Amino acid sequence: MKTVNAEDKVLGRLASSIARSVKDGEEVRVVNSEKAVVSGDEAEVKDEYKTRFDRGRRDTGPYYPKRPDKILKRTVRGMLPDHEKRGREMHSRVKTYLGVPSEFDEVEEVDVKEGDELQNRNYVKLGEVSRHIGWTPRGDGN
Repeated sequence: MKTVNAEDKVLGRLASSIARSVKDGEEVRVVNSEKAVVSGDEAEVKDEYKTRFDRGRRDTGPYYPKRPDKILKRTVRGMLPDHEKRGREMHSRVKTYLGVPSEFDEVEEVDVKEGDELQNRNYVKLGEVSRHIGWTPRGDGN
């Protein structure tokens, strides 16, 4: 089992790394999902995610999540063949969490690809995007 800390990792690069690991048969646990970043202009990124969320209807879909951990898992799903049985099995091996649950305190975290420097990049945290969509975090951080 592999544990990945999503803090300050670019969402697309992180998701492709997770998808690659899952395709190799590993189970992946992602902590600090709300601290992952989406690169781009803040207003444009927030509007794009709001449009995705508003596109769906309650009874027919498409269903797009508000919570940052679910958005990250959905991003990984887009990189897997989820319409096939093997793709759904791969997707079930990905677990995402808000913050760091107590059972992962002593687990060694694995770093993903380099190239995630945020110095000269416009970005917005996934938690901020979720709040813009309408997610309200609970007081206990979960």
